[in-house]
Amino acid sequence: MRLEKCWFCSSTVYPGHGIQFVRNDAKIFRFCRSKCHKNFKMKRNPRKVKWTKAYRRLRGKDMTQDSTFEFERKRNRPERYDRNLTKNTLKAIKKIDKVRIIREERHHEKRMKGKKAKENREAVKELEQSISLVKAPTALQQDPSLTLPIKVKVSQQQPEKTVAMMEE
Repeated sequence: MRLEKCWFCSSTVYPGHGIQFVRNDAKIFRFCRSKCHKNFKMKRNPRKVKWTKAYRRLRGKDMTQDSTFEFERKRNRPERYDRNLTKNTLKAIKKIDKVRIIREERHHEKRMKGKKAKENREAVKELEQSISLVKAPTALQQDPSLTLPIKVKVSQQQPEKTVAMMEE
């Protein structure tokens, strides 16, 4: 059973599924679903469409360089069947999958490293701006230690003429 890759989104195309398009120069394009086929017909670049593997790899959201990807490579050379070799290969595939999962998790953690600090800074800023919603205004007046240091702009004093007019 040969599993193909979708030309547009790089997902797996199982036998009997998807669409196959053959160009005039005999180049074969396989698509996993009509969504990919339609985008191909509209001449969209997979590197610019956000949901594709090509976009995610280009933007650094998915791993691009890893030795475990070499095992996914397509090989057209037929191999002589050997029971021991097949048994060892199946064991190796399980180990390789574990290694790949660990590496992908590490890659994801590395990407999200600065996000937590950014979220904390945004939360503190929001709390500073709307502390009155969290604590009652009367409690803030009674105990000034509950307030966060808020910077207040002081307006300039009004000229004497306008002050005199207001008094009258």
